[in-house]
Amino acid sequence: MAKQSAEVVVEGLKRILISCREKEGLDREVQGKVERLIAELQGKRPSFDPDAQRIEDGFAFFKENIYDKYPECFSELAEGQHPRFLVFACSDSRVSPSVVLNFKPGEAFSGRNIANMVPPFDQLRHTEIGSVIEYAVKALEVQNILVVGHSRCGGIERLMKLPDESHTYDFIDQWVQIGLPAKIKVLEEANDLPFEEQCRLCEKESVNNSMANLLTYPFVRNAVVSGTLTLRGGYYDFVNGTFEQWKMCTEPMPPKPMPF
Repeated sequence: MAKQSAEVVVEGLKRILISCREKEGLDREVQGKVERLIAELQGKRPSFDPDAQRIEDGFAFFKENIYDKYPECFSELAEGQHPRFLVFACSDSRVSPSVVLNFKPGEAFSGRNIANMVPPFDQLRHTEIGSVIEYAVKALEVQNILVVGHSRCGGIERLMKLPDESHTYDFIDQWVQIGLPAKIKVLEEANDLPFEEQCRLCEKESVNNSMANLLTYPFVRNAVVSGTLTLRGGYYDFVNGTFEQWKMCTEPMPPKPMPF
């Protein structure tokens, strides 16, 4: 009798699900609970997916502690974004700029890649980076572009080791060569230093190289010259918990006096 009752309930719940899906009348959270209840009534144990649970828990925390607490902020963001910053950071999981610099939703447009590199202007290559810069500068009219390097960067270490025949990568080796000018400068000025120290210097010099590359984008250069855009560099040392920043000097140097 109990088994028959459970089957009746299961069939009823299934009909509710089908009806609500057709009418889009049941939110996903409730739908998930109904599906789990059906599985339990059928004697099935759904396999536990810890990664899916981590995602659900993460969103639940955000929804309860941030989204629901600041409805005015998110209502305004629903109408559009007006970030002051475009941030280029590394894809490294330890250096999320929103966490490290405490950016709130809507404060920073961002692009992340291996070793936080910005290639020179090229309409045929690296268009994904160019489109990020173009949209940020021309559509969003950001006031700052910040390139953030960091300690123990695997991309910079790979750059410093090239050429290296012991490992091969389909994409990484070609990509990090954007930073070759930084590597060359470090080897010229600090060739006698240990490899780890050279990497640390290159992590910072690569930021400067990317800042210089930004000026090859006509719309970036025009905004910098007009004074509406500032190029900034940063370096996050997660070993020691420090952050330093600097600005690119774009003002022309005063002429040197004649030697007579």
